[in-house]
Amino acid sequence: MLDKTTPIFGAHYAQLPDRFYAEQPATPVAKPSWIAFNKLLAEDLQLDATQIATEAGLAIFAGNQTPPGTVPLAMAYSGHQFGHWNPSLGDGRALLLGDVTDKAGQRFDIQLKGSGPTPFSRNGDGRAALGPVLREYVLSEAMNAMGIATTRALAAVSTGEKVRRETPLPGAIITRVAKSFVRVGTFQYFVAHDDKEGLMALADFSIERHEPDLKGTEYPYLELLKRVVSRQAHLIASWQLIGFIHGVMNTDNVSIAGETIDYGPCAFMDQYDPATVFSSIDSLGRYAYQNQPRIGQWNLSVLAQSMLPILHEDEDQALALAQDAINEFSAQFDLAFRTGLLKKIGIVEEQSGDYELAIELLDTMKQARADFTNTFRALSNLDLSAPEIGAAQLPLTDWVNNWLRHTDGGKRIDQNMMRSVNPAFIPRNHRIEAMIQAATRGDFSLFHELMEVLATPFEDKPIHHAYTLPPAPDERVHQTFCGT
Repeated sequence: MLDKTTPIFGAHYAQLPDRFYAEQPATPVAKPSWIAFNKLLAEDLQLDATQIATEAGLAIFAGNQTPPGTVPLAMAYSGHQFGHWNPSLGDGRALLLGDVTDKAGQRFDIQLKGSGPTPFSRNGDGRAALGPVLREYVLSEAMNAMGIATTRALAAVSTGEKVRRETPLPGAIITRVAKSFVRVGTFQYFVAHDDKEGLMALADFSIERHEPDLKGTEYPYLELLKRVVSRQAHLIASWQLIGFIHGVMNTDNVSIAGETIDYGPCAFMDQYDPATVFSSIDSLGRYAYQNQPRIGQWNLSVLAQSMLPILHEDEDQALALAQDAINEFSAQFDLAFRTGLLKKIGIVEEQSGDYELAIELLDTMKQARADFTNTFRALSNLDLSAPEIGAAQLPLTDWVNNWLRHTDGGKRIDQNMMRSVNPAFIPRNHRIEAMIQAATRGDFSLFHELMEVLATPFEDKPIHHAYTLPPAPDERVHQTFCGT
């Protein structure tokens, strides 16, 4: 058993007023079993991996045992879902266990997802099916390996029970880790309840957790808003640069810590098309790839509006300060995307015409229906002394000739850098679906192999060449689902 004399968790969010959450124990499950345990992450979080990866640890991550030092709770929040306001959301199938401090002194929250109903479940069962749990585990860890800010996956367990969806499916629980689970929707909640005191307490908690250097400054809440704007601008730029489509950018799915959160109907593009949509519930394309920056700014404007009561005592001044903060999004996103795109074609120090050349590549890829990931990776490995064959195979002969001519015969191209930003492997949708189907039958070999491949996405691994291949026509995934 775990040593109850030395709590491994804190409970900082539980120290906030009780209207911030509902205390709620997890619902025990029948026959839990391990699917995956992230030993390296556990060690970074200063958790004893040997002690945790036991039957006692399994009981914690299955919700059958409450670890010492924790106060399991479901967080309250509101949100705009596909643009429609819902004042009463909250964690309907997730429980915040507590928090831990990593080796660098950074505090992280630990949350169970799929652990049973809460007061916010709205008649839902609070459970998660195996497929969505595995999808989130694989994608969040793959994103981290690619250097994208994200929540992490600490554990996945099978519940030994079925969940009722369209058909009965195996149940599972994922344990995920975040700098915090405070969202734009959390701020909206207190505005919806006309609770300025609660709003200030939430902002103070957020500063204490994420921006402690702001304490004691003249306008700490305004500076908090500006930093959230900056983090989201850089996050969404990083999504665009790897072809990631979140799929459900509701305000309750936007982390103030700037981490990718809530992997529902998310997916990666195969063929490059800015209008790409995967989510089965996004019939109007609100969250299409090309719309993500615009929606990101809209979500942040909602945050700014929610914070107006604490930005400045004068309403007009508060509005002006908020607008200035939101206006910074476009410039920060554009710079992050521009710099990142140039790196993808090997250019570190921009010169006249470089960015136009990069945009021309995207236009060419769209016309050619080229694979987004493979095109950039192929350019990273192209023999610049004899590019004709590779360019013809892509097909990008004209663009490659312009690229070489524009960069002094390739002298300004840094292919080592290109290989560090253009992944060879991504969690392709057809591979994820195949993995889920196999796991549903009880075969987790594809899950473990996929995790191995994606752990080092920037390394060429000929033995795993099949994982670089786009889907065959009969393998294409046209829709992804939330899994609720």
